[in-house]
Parts: sequence; C-alpha cells; structure tokens
Amino acid sequence: MHNEDDLLPISALQHLAFCPRQCALIHIEQAWAENVFTAEGRVMHDKAHDDDAVETRDGVRIERGMSLRSLALGLIGKADVVEFHRPADGKVWTPFPVEYKRGKPKADNCDRVQLCAQALCLEEMLAVDVPAGALFYGKTRRREDVAFDAALRVETSDMTRRLHEFVRAGVTPSAVYDVKCEACSLIALCRPRAMERRLSVEAYLRSSREEP
Repeated sequence: MHNEDDLLPISALQHLAFCPRQCALIHIEQAWAENVFTAEGRVMHDKAHDDDAVETRDGVRIERGMSLRSLALGLIGKADVVEFHRPADGKVWTPFPVEYKRGKPKADNCDRVQLCAQALCLEEMLAVDVPAGALFYGKTRRREDVAFDAALRVETSDMTRRLHEFVRAGVTPSAVYDVKCEACSLIALCRPRAMERRLSVEAYLRSSREEP
C-alpha cells in the first residue's frame, strides 16, 4: 500500500511504455515542452473536461474529469469520461472509462495500459467490477473498445511497479533515436540524433584504437 506522497500520475504509465527517456524527462527532471501534437491533445482533454455536471443520456450516466486514485497501485489522475451503465438487474451501475487521444490506435499497449489503470482505480474506489472501457482517437473519430482481461491487468500492474522503481531510481536513460521521436514534444530537449552521432563517433574512435 502506498502513501499519499508516493502517488504518481496515471499518465506516467503511458509515458514509460512509450519511451522511458520521455518518462524520465517529464517525471524525474520535471521537463516539459509543447508542440502541435500535445496542444491538440490538451484541447481534446480540455473539451472532455469542460462540463463537470453529471449528464444522463439514453440511460447512461456520464461524468467528466472524474478524479481517480489507487493507494494499492500508487496512482492518481483524472478520467476524461466515465460512463455508468445500468445493468439488466438495475442494481449496480457499471463504470466504463473513456480516454481521449488525439492520434490513432497504436501497435503497442501503452494507451490500453493507461486506460486499464483508470479501471483499477475505479474498482478500488467504488468496490465494483470494471470489465471494459474505450479509447477515442481524434484521427479516426472512432472508439476502440478495450476489455480489461487478465493479461492486460497483469501488464498494467507490472508497469505500475516498474514505474515506481524507475522514478525512485531517479536515472534518466540515454537517448535512442526512433521514428516516433519526431512526434515527441521533447525532441529538442532530448536530442536523440545528437546522442546517436556522439555514440557513432565514440564507436569509431574505439575501433580505430583497437586496430593493429
């Protein structure tokens, strides 16, 4: 069980899964920069949180910007939208978290892990099962339904433990260039191309010294 002072942002899970160096720059070094992609994402989240009033539509209760917390996982954050669906027996409303993303579905699980963490927070807070949620992507303008199965829950719990160990260690990994770096708002601070060139030069000098 974690203390209040140990809580880390749920969004840090997505950062760690996407790029450990990005995660370290944001959550260890407290560095941040915005580009057109992060600005678009911020606008999407702001719109999702605009109306704090509870709304009921077609029998679904909708809450925006709902605060989330899990002392078991050591996480804190906000859900863009939580829909509460009434089951057939009408007894317990089932939470259904919806996370808004500006881009398009990713090949890896980084967005799904972030959403699953929201579900685990809701389960702890409300003492109910949260079997599924959805990711809404701005580019496709469509929802991707996500089932919180055993494999995703284990991956999310493992990623949460890794996140706490990572932040406690306080070490920022070296930059490694990847195509996805070009869309990162921190590329100017991270300078992966410069690191790549430096490592190439160092490797060349080492090989030169080793030659007979």
